[in-house]
Amino acid sequence: MTFWTPDPTFYPSPRDAASAPEEKLAYVAAFDRAAARPDALAVIDTDPSSPAYGTVVGWTDLPGTGDELHHFGWNACSSALCPNAPHPHVERRYLVVPGLRSSRIHIYDTKDRLSPELVKVVDAEELARRAGYSRPHTVHCGPEGLYVSALGGADGRDGPGGIAVLDHTSFEVVGQWELDRGPQYLAYDFWWHINQDIMITSEWGTPSMVEDGVVGELLLGRKYGHKLHFWDLRKRTHLQEADLGDAHQMPLELRPAHDPTRLYGFVGVVTSVEDLSASVWVWFHEDGRWQVCKVISIPAEPADPGLLPPVLKPFGAVPPLVTDIALSVDDTRLYVSCWGTGELKQYDVSDPYQPVELGSLRVGGIVRRTPHPAEPSLPLAGGPQMVEVSRDGRRVYLTNSLYGSWDDQFYPDGVGAWMAKIDAESFTFDTRFFPHGDAFRGLRPHQVRLQGGDASSDSYCFP
Repeated sequence: MTFWTPDPTFYPSPRDAASAPEEKLAYVAAFDRAAARPDALAVIDTDPSSPAYGTVVGWTDLPGTGDELHHFGWNACSSALCPNAPHPHVERRYLVVPGLRSSRIHIYDTKDRLSPELVKVVDAEELARRAGYSRPHTVHCGPEGLYVSALGGADGRDGPGGIAVLDHTSFEVVGQWELDRGPQYLAYDFWWHINQDIMITSEWGTPSMVEDGVVGELLLGRKYGHKLHFWDLRKRTHLQEADLGDAHQMPLELRPAHDPTRLYGFVGVVTSVEDLSASVWVWFHEDGRWQVCKVISIPAEPADPGLLPPVLKPFGAVPPLVTDIALSVDDTRLYVSCWGTGELKQYDVSDPYQPVELGSLRVGGIVRRTPHPAEPSLPLAGGPQMVEVSRDGRRVYLTNSLYGSWDDQFYPDGVGAWMAKIDAESFTFDTRFFPHGDAFRGLRPHQVRLQGGDASSDSYCFP
């Protein structure tokens, strides 16, 4: 007789996840801006007791070129234990890795191997034919399948963007998730309040609006995204939109509370066209409606125009450019990456409506080029971009590349390649952990996923 037992990296509650063993490996998506060689998954040793700590110990090239790896995720996570759509027999084994430019989705097996092994490629034609989408972006494991957001429609240039559903085990495209999208047209990230059957989606732009860099006319014309959309997760229908105001351009990363009984979450906004500030907003449900409120504002920093890239010279300032946020599993710490100024901020968000800034670290930046303390004589380009927090909240990982064309626009002399690790309690850099330069073999590192899950990979159904 065969007995099924849940994957040990699935946790009923965020409390259980926070007490789980530490990760030993980090998977990093890295891409070739020139699209002349394959993108890759780099595997970093994160075990401080290992002689290879902080170095690349595994590497897998993609089979083709021109993918531009961006965000990726696990095939299964703690949501598999949710009673409304249980899948306790699956395991956290495969990485689902979309190419943002190629629209191909790659499935990699990580079990019993250091370098992930390719087992399947979902081609762009299947994604377009079965779901009507292109430019896959974000991957979440959730109720009854794998969910993949996409920036574009089937033509690869325009919208509407939305969400495709893939089968948990075969990885075949099941179809388009939305039954009634209402007014939603632009897409980017998505997450949910899983117990309440509520999905939230954010907005960036269509492929033609973002793939060649920020379009000044669109930005100043307030044409990029500035709304959140709320959906009935089970019925797959649009319920409501919440407008942040068209001055607040590009609400990107969504971070709902991990406690499944609490109906709030955070979204980072890249910039305000009025003063180049960036911001963080909280969404919440009150008086029978979903609402949004700005809780953090980060001002631009004045700068010598001679030190600025052409896109910023007329403004004489460096915008923070909040391009990622990360919420600890216990919902008490929020990390905000300011890719333009080269700053990572840490906030106490025990009261989500009144965040308190606890600390700030500088590394990279358009003007400052602050070095990492492990290499104090090496000025760094890029800045804290993707942020990932360990399940126990003690370690924070950073990478420095945003998106190829945007890297080139804001760092025209080169963005470089580096990854850093921060001790969350002391809020200091780990000087033993700084893979950079040739460690990434000429590729640019973007998102990090941690072995066994991390603060932005799982959702839970029990408090």
